[in-house]
Amino acid sequence: MHNGSVSASPKRFVAVAGNIGVGKSSLTRLLANALRWEPFFEANAENPYLADFYEDMERWSFHSQIFFLSRRLQHHRQLVDHPGSVLQDRTVYEDAEVFARNLHQQGRMTARDYDTYHALYQGISAFLPPPDLLIYLRARVGTLVERIAMRGRDYERQISIDYLAQLNTLYERWIEAWRACPVLILSADDLDFVHNPEDLNLILTDVKAHLAAL
Repeated sequence: MHNGSVSASPKRFVAVAGNIGVGKSSLTRLLANALRWEPFFEANAENPYLADFYEDMERWSFHSQIFFLSRRLQHHRQLVDHPGSVLQDRTVYEDAEVFARNLHQQGRMTARDYDTYHALYQGISAFLPPPDLLIYLRARVGTLVERIAMRGRDYERQISIDYLAQLNTLYERWIEAWRACPVLILSADDLDFVHNPEDLNLILTDVKAHLAAL
């Protein structure tokens, strides 16, 4: 655990967004180490519904999304309370605007469940301070499929190419409409920030420049 920023610079909140397998957790960890900020990671491994969800989305979509919403709101509270700068792996916004919306559009979440979920999200998110910077990792579906296969999570083997493509479409619409804070868009197809220090340094330079302009 870090103790916040080593400098006297103001507290910053940066969120990393993007589709399944795009590299959000890796980038969050690498940037947190480089900046000496506190990382807050996605709660995938803790979601007791996730494996069931990938087996039967219609039955478990509402349960899984409510779990993610509650955990993301807890994280947001921790982000606000943390004394130092923080990096967040996936936001509460994309849970609602991308994943839950997609489940409803594809008939995998009933209108009743979606309306209940979205009303809860809207009521709570109105009180949440947005990030200072949103980093959007963009990648083609082929890149996502390769990276999902490489990390070898059993429950992710059921994810279809069509599902990933639908999520990509909703991500692009969400980012296009996002106005709450500046956005840094990065092409994960062309960047190997995990294995190439030069790519990571380029991203780090971009992040610092965007924060300096705030």
